[in-house]
Amino acid sequence: MKRVLLLFTHLAALFAGFMLGIYVLPILTQPDSPSIEAIESQTSAIIYQGEFSKEREDSDFLHWGEGKISFSGESAMFIGELAPGADYKLYLSPTFIETEAEFVANKAAMLQVGDVKTFDRFLLTLPEQTDLTQYNTAIVWCESFGEFITSAKLK
Repeated sequence: MKRVLLLFTHLAALFAGFMLGIYVLPILTQPDSPSIEAIESQTSAIIYQGEFSKEREDSDFLHWGEGKISFSGESAMFIGELAPGADYKLYLSPTFIETEAEFVANKAAMLQVGDVKTFDRFLLTLPEQTDLTQYNTAIVWCESFGEFITSAKLK
């Protein structure tokens, strides 16, 4: 009985350490965020902007984001906070998305902008010839785990 209990507690500790590692590793390995000045230098060229919110239907205590995302003709700029995670991508969608099921159903119509590697602010270059008038929503999605993080309606 003692050995079974000992085995169970060791397996539980191993599992907890593994799960903590999945959560902490992206924080430890994230590159430096772009400077506030680099982001603010592009504010005069903003065409669209929106607000990421923790209140989206499929956001939860581990998968969320809040802050302002803005788009110029060439860049996507974010200042706020995202829950740490692995393999985040920024997408543009022609329809408003706030659930994993909606994302999966509409992914073929979306444009993948780029990788999100920092969790307090980012500055991404838009793919060449991106027509922002074709999209009304920005989405942060965890590609590896298929998790919806947050979305913002663009105005």
